[in-house]
Amino acid sequence: LTDARVPALGSPPKLLDRIRMAVRTRHYSIRTEEAYVMWAKRYILFHNKKHPSAMGAEEINAFLTHLAVEKNVAASTQNQALSAILFLYKEVLRENVGWIADVVRATRPKRLPVVFTREEVVRILGRMSGVERLVGKLLYGTGLRVIEALRLRVKDLEFARSEIMVQDGK
Repeated sequence: LTDARVPALGSPPKLLDRIRMAVRTRHYSIRTEEAYVMWAKRYILFHNKKHPSAMGAEEINAFLTHLAVEKNVAASTQNQALSAILFLYKEVLRENVGWIADVVRATRPKRLPVVFTREEVVRILGRMSGVERLVGKLLYGTGLRVIEALRLRVKDLEFARSEIMVQDGK
């Protein structure tokens, strides 16, 4: 069995494979790995397949501006892209990123959270049944993230102490 995301033995690892290995070495989640590889690929393709070591703050700013202005992405998405690119430079290419202070960071707008009233929660949960209802109640009652609730197993529940063990939580 081989993993298509792991380089073949004997060949020098390609840049995206090096990102995957660096992420796995640090025990980041598979979703972080997928996101970092995707952002690195988009960054490189945006600059016509120019190698990242030949680019710097100006190219990063151009890419992030493109995301914000033309793709209209949220500030959190723009910051995720920046984190992936910084990871590429610091951890994979091992480049001194003193110039990173020149990169413009997106700021999230201040928003009040939208919270359902108790009556709305009762109505929503009342329209659910089975596993969906159980997950809905868990999300509402515990504050778990969706992925955390979906990954729960019976062994993660400790009824005597009223505890839930979250595996690979954020």
